[in-house]
Amino acid sequence: MEPGLMEYLITYDVDTTTKQGERRLRRVAKVCEGYGIRVQKSVFEVTCTAAQLPSLRQQLIDIIDAQADSIRLYRLTAGSLRAVECLGAARLAPHHGDHIL
Repeated sequence: MEPGLMEYLITYDVDTTTKQGERRLRRVAKVCEGYGIRVQKSVFEVTCTAAQLPSLRQQLIDIIDAQADSIRLYRLTAGSLRAVECLGAARLAPHHGDHIL
């Protein structure tokens, strides 16, 4: 892993019983896509720098309804994303190396 990068698992549960909730869900996913790789419908594996983390966190805070939605950021030990075991249809996500954006 590149020096200075941190690994996170981000999970979210956004109340989609309203049109506003559906919009928040799409916005949360879009922010997460900017930082990591979707590995399940509401789960992202993220690598970011310490400088990027406050921006990511604030963007998510600005989107959600704190009374109805929930986001969890799990900081992982460096190298954890390389050691993921996938079962079933899951595939390992390419976190390291060149990425085309």
